[in-house]
Amino acid sequence: MSAPDPGVLIVTQARMTSTRLPGKVLRPAAGATMLEHHLSRLAASGLPVVVATTTHRTDDPIVSVAERCRVVVVRGSEDDVLGRYGLAVREHRPHTVVRVTSDCPLIDGAVVRAGVEAYLRVGDPELYASNTLSRTYPRGLDFEVFSAAALLEADAAATEPAHREHVTGWLYDDPDRPKLNLPWHRDASAYRLTLDVADDLRLLRLLIEEHDALRLDAAGLVDLLDARPDLAALNAHVAQKAG
Repeated sequence: MSAPDPGVLIVTQARMTSTRLPGKVLRPAAGATMLEHHLSRLAASGLPVVVATTTHRTDDPIVSVAERCRVVVVRGSEDDVLGRYGLAVREHRPHTVVRVTSDCPLIDGAVVRAGVEAYLRVGDPELYASNTLSRTYPRGLDFEVFSAAALLEADAAATEPAHREHVTGWLYDDPDRPKLNLPWHRDASAYRLTLDVADDLRLLRLLIEEHDALRLDAAGLVDLLDARPDLAALNAHVAQKAG
């Protein structure tokens, strides 16, 4: 694996006021919060990380956790998540941005890093890349990669509330923008390793506390779920929230 590129920045969004499971990113498992597990897993990418949260006092605990993990924070509007990413880009001046979300406590930093390297090899600043264009990874291992210039273009041009809330919709919906899918070698898209509802939390706690999931990479996590369909069934019924 090549040396980290200091011009690549991972930005992860986090807030306490999730509608389906409030405070989810600070729910504990194995003596640490889900946000701490998320940030620790991202550290395996070797890339710098910024937490983009809101200016609300309710999100002060997120700032405290990030600071404890020695991760930089930017704070902006709760509804304008795209604006928060714009703040991170203007403050830290990367050439490439990776978007992830903090409800992915078992995200695989090595998978993110490999996706970034694939994106950089193309060398097109207009390119939008993701491992979700045609889903093969479990939910909870998602990432997107694009240039800082493209993000700032979206921040300046996007006016639809959905585009402001979901960050990359303006880029994704651009029919002229080149797109790169970053698939896995198999289809594990039926599995959920994301944290959105109580049954997701139940599964993630079991995986972390009883099955050593923090030591497993993406392949190891999928192998575990393959071998234990009873675990995968705990949240298999959950409908993914739109967006």
